[in-house]
Amino acid sequence: MINSKDIITGLDIGTSAIRIVMGQITQDGSLRIIGAAETPSEGINRGSITSIEEAVSAISATVEKCERMTGFNIDKMIVGISGTHIKTLNSKGVIAVAKANEQVEESDIDRALEAAQTIATPPNYEILHVLPTSYNLDEQHDLKDPIGMSGVRLEVETQIIMGLSSQIKNLTKCIYRTGIDIEDLVFSILATSESVLTKKQKDLGVAVVNIGQATTSLAIFEEGDILHTAVVPIGAGHITNDLAIGLRTSVETAESVKIDQAQAIADNISKRDEVDLHKYSEEEKKGTYVYKKDIVGICEARMEEIFKIVNDELKKVGRDGKLPAGIVLTGGGAKMPLAVDLAKQVFQLPVFLGRPIDNDFPIDKLNSVDFTTALGLVIWADKNVVTNKNFLSNFSSVRQTTDKMRGWFKSLWP
Repeated sequence: MINSKDIITGLDIGTSAIRIVMGQITQDGSLRIIGAAETPSEGINRGSITSIEEAVSAISATVEKCERMTGFNIDKMIVGISGTHIKTLNSKGVIAVAKANEQVEESDIDRALEAAQTIATPPNYEILHVLPTSYNLDEQHDLKDPIGMSGVRLEVETQIIMGLSSQIKNLTKCIYRTGIDIEDLVFSILATSESVLTKKQKDLGVAVVNIGQATTSLAIFEEGDILHTAVVPIGAGHITNDLAIGLRTSVETAESVKIDQAQAIADNISKRDEVDLHKYSEEEKKGTYVYKKDIVGICEARMEEIFKIVNDELKKVGRDGKLPAGIVLTGGGAKMPLAVDLAKQVFQLPVFLGRPIDNDFPIDKLNSVDFTTALGLVIWADKNVVTNKNFLSNFSSVRQTTDKMRGWFKSLWP
């Protein structure tokens, strides 16, 4: 009999689709993926809730689909959060080591991380994660794990990730209205990195870039730690909009054309190649031809813009052209043919398509770039939440709000 405590469920709420991955912790302690489901998104744009009713309906439909597939009821989930409202900043926490023998213990680490949170957060923002990047103990600098070491003054350097309070409340409200508890809120790009990056890549220096429908998220790692994160308000959906304007057609037709004809480099396209738009929409007249080079030219321009904005983020932390493990592309936008080749030209770095590291899944769709975030949420939970090593996530300030909400919604359930 499988205990519900051994089940981990990750929920990725995207602009184009809502995806759920379910994992099971086996008797030997390993993680086994047992289910996955996706449905089109409703009521969500750029990672933010635009209609609670529509979002609740879409989340419920995905949950039911996953429950039917696995035969398990979902009562709690790890939820990914993203969007342009996410902010990051660096902070330091300094404490005196408590023990008389001057030996650093877990409680000292916790106090140092708490001290780092005392920074003045922007109005209406709540802390999601406090990510330690390095520790200094007296004159010993850039320590990774000072537990057990001797010293008097412990300093931790952290990256603090915050979300807009109203967006967090709207997101948690949608989950609770489906009758499901939130086990943790995780910044989506951090979860994505868990599924597509190896420890060696993180040690060498690498950036994972998730090209979603409405936003592109970025996380840079070096020496095993997070160095920088960002969310930019441009994604693969902007290519569809550009095609709709450029081809003078509907967004639906433009999306179909993009899926079938798009690629990220136009050099090898003949100027004589034509595409009949009637093939993609009966609303278009027969013989409505457009040049394929124009289609690909629009796609190339927008993809190049996305990569240049990401490269500007690399420049902010002095890592443009300086990441030995290169760039890992993931998300739906990364599936565009020749996207990797264009990225190599822009970044002047090695570029790879970010499929899951462990790719021997019984469910074929899990091996694609689309499910990397939902899968990463399950892996994150297995590493940090289930094993009670959840010091990286600071959900406490968020919980004060969400606990009230959970109680209120539970009072409404039959």
